[in-house]
Amino acid sequence: MKTHSKARRKPARTVKKRSPRRTTQAAIRFGTDGWRGIIARDFTRENATLVARALARYLVEFEDSRRGVVVAYDTRFLADRFARWVSEVLTSVGLNVRLAAAPTPTPALSFAVRHFKAAGGIMLTASHNAPAWLGIKLKASFGGSASARAVQEVERNLAEPARLPRVAPDPRRIETVDLKPAYLKRLAELVELDRIVGVRLAIDSMHGAGAGYLAGLLGAHGIATTEVRGTPDPLFGGTQPEPVDANLEPLRAAVRAEKCDLGVATDGDADRVAALDANGQFVDPHKIFSLVFRHLVERRGLRGGVAKTFSVSKMVDRLAEKYGLPLEETPIGFKHIAERMLTHDLLLGGEESGGIGIRPHLPERDGLLLSLLLAEIVATEGMPLADCVSYLQQEFGPLHYRRVDLHLEPKQKERALEWFAGNHVGRLGEWTVVGREDLDGFKFYLLNAGWVLVRASGTEPVLRIYAEAPTVELTERIVATVEQLVRRA
Repeated sequence: MKTHSKARRKPARTVKKRSPRRTTQAAIRFGTDGWRGIIARDFTRENATLVARALARYLVEFEDSRRGVVVAYDTRFLADRFARWVSEVLTSVGLNVRLAAAPTPTPALSFAVRHFKAAGGIMLTASHNAPAWLGIKLKASFGGSASARAVQEVERNLAEPARLPRVAPDPRRIETVDLKPAYLKRLAELVELDRIVGVRLAIDSMHGAGAGYLAGLLGAHGIATTEVRGTPDPLFGGTQPEPVDANLEPLRAAVRAEKCDLGVATDGDADRVAALDANGQFVDPHKIFSLVFRHLVERRGLRGGVAKTFSVSKMVDRLAEKYGLPLEETPIGFKHIAERMLTHDLLLGGEESGGIGIRPHLPERDGLLLSLLLAEIVATEGMPLADCVSYLQQEFGPLHYRRVDLHLEPKQKERALEWFAGNHVGRLGEWTVVGREDLDGFKFYLLNAGWVLVRASGTEPVLRIYAEAPTVELTERIVATVEQLVRRA
């Protein structure tokens, strides 16, 4: 009896202990770019299955499922296994799947969707998030971020699990494919590689999915490169794979040691870019956006509108005004840019975090293409990247940008947002508020001092403060003042 009693109690204790760790289907939400969760806590096989089934129903119901699906993954822990499992779930509704043979950048997946004329693409990645995270991105048949309508349908499927398919997988429908060659061939068509033969480039893939792509392409054309953090690592060498200044010390050391003309860095899935000049100074994505915009119009003679998200530098506005080109501002999230690129005659569109899409490539961010274009800019201008930025500031600036991410308790974040939402905000510290926009978050224009934006992230548990002003010192003061107001709230 005693042994039997213990045997009956053991499952009860196990269930009680595990229950709080599970994420229910109600907690699965698609943000601005898919769903993400912490591996083994939120991102479990059970939840990944739910999402895969929801995606499968969407593809069968709203896309031409006969064209199949492309599935890829980055270098994160278990990403390859989850990609295989998601593929098997998709085959259960009769979908044919092309599964990437190796870790693949998100833009390479997006290009593959277009290349194969597939019904859609699914990417297993958490982009720039810390190593503990994994996620699922949905790419539409046009090779860009899924539309708001598509996301709504997937969420509706998640909310009604009884509607989801439950059929046995058919692994015979999965074909393993190398997505790299066709994508690199396309990059070579978009960039004047012969022009940049004399440029020495340092490449930092941050141990992510972009590893080996640029080095292989440039090396094949006789262009000298130095690659750091170019091996796959699910821990990303102990650094979050986000190409911000503080995370680029290995690239900075390589640029200086090898006397490179510039250094470029891409995030975990290689859809974002940042850069360092020959002195190791950080060149933020706003300057990259502006440099590429100027290059495409003035050097390549291209025309078309430009779209930017709500948090991007006003320098882009000034460029558009000079060239007489239409400018659109969207909520934050590249899916809004992708929608505009499909329906408007846009030359390029981008966001504050370094994701930029260019016609005629894809309505999609591509950090690898932007890296190559930066090298082309240096070669075309015949001057260091630092001088290119300096001339940009002289003509369209001066403008200096700063972003701070605040990790707050949910109630504290909610109270802060409520305070900034109020109509009482006529001053922020020492500055008079002379204008306000609420397109996505709360943006305040300050008298003789630029602007500041307060917004909750759609993919991370943080409150973000963005600011831009004519001097570095002024930008820092504005950010510090608004941070104090947030914490008081």
